[in-house]
Amino acid sequence: MAVEIKSKRAVVSKPPYELYMAFADMRNLVNFLPEDKKEGIEADYDTVHAMVQGFSIGVRVQERVPYSRIDFEDDGAPFKFRLSMLFDASAQDPYKTDFGIVLDADLNFMMKTLLGGKIKDALDKVVDAMADMSEGRMPEGFDPSMYP
Repeated sequence: MAVEIKSKRAVVSKPPYELYMAFADMRNLVNFLPEDKKEGIEADYDTVHAMVQGFSIGVRVQERVPYSRIDFEDDGAPFKFRLSMLFDASAQDPYKTDFGIVLDADLNFMMKTLLGGKIKDALDKVVDAMADMSEGRMPEGFDPSMYP
């Protein structure tokens, strides 16, 4: 069953090209992880693969639209999905980004019931964290001691 889950939108205090460039190279995503979480993760420009709770999970860039959108899709995950990160210039300030995430996933009824709300909450937290960090605030639940 195809399910579309949209995050909230938030204004990030960085221009669209800066956010886009941070996510365009999958190796950058690994750099955001604490050292103790990097073990078993392999990444190149287009893909990242990892073992998570015994499951092999892979994600690859499906399409890049410079400075406005990056589409990711599963590359060996327990279910099919496509995740789009949207980087739109803010109407009020071209040096800020209206940021959001859309996930399209093939979830059966049970998975949708159990995970749908949790996935939405997780996407919203990512958006909030991006907005907070761009303004120098630490996201809720962030432990700076985990990072060197």
